[in-house]
Amino acid sequence: MKNKKHRVCPAKRAWTLDNRIRRWLQNPREILEPYIKDGMTVLDIGCGPGFFSIDIAQMVGKSGRVIAADLQEGMLQKLRDKIQGTELEKRITLHKSEANKIGMSENVDFVLAFYMVHELPSQKDFFEEIKSILKPTGQVLIVEPLFHVSKRAFEDSIRKAREVGFIPVERPKVFFSNAVILKQG
Repeated sequence: MKNKKHRVCPAKRAWTLDNRIRRWLQNPREILEPYIKDGMTVLDIGCGPGFFSIDIAQMVGKSGRVIAADLQEGMLQKLRDKIQGTELEKRITLHKSEANKIGMSENVDFVLAFYMVHELPSQKDFFEEIKSILKPTGQVLIVEPLFHVSKRAFEDSIRKAREVGFIPVERPKVFFSNAVILKQG
């Protein structure tokens, strides 16, 4: 039996991650506008079908870049299909990560980890890897679903981030979620 704690949403159910109702409840621009600026390099880890990636690519502008990382090729293909032949294709780099490693060394200004930290086999390893690629002034937004991750489990994730040198600086409001902005301490 698979461990439900680390189960990821299969690509065949990607529609549940990218639809009008979710866009209305969790508008990517409203959530990310305070943090993402023109020219930034942003890592959207666990990007799924690109619900946030496309809006981020528009927000970073022509001089910015999005690295859309997911461990499922099927999710990356859905995003590839959406951006193919558009100007966003030049701004979004698709990256296949592994279950226990993002596997990139490029420095980034901002990391978005939306509804995926609870799926990781080792949160501490994840935060260490993020710290190694985050620019000194960079920030990380972690968002976890209330219906799936308890407040105690969310606080435990923050504790693990603190252990590797992150400090929480803000608790943004995201519909039906716990959220935190982290920066390097």
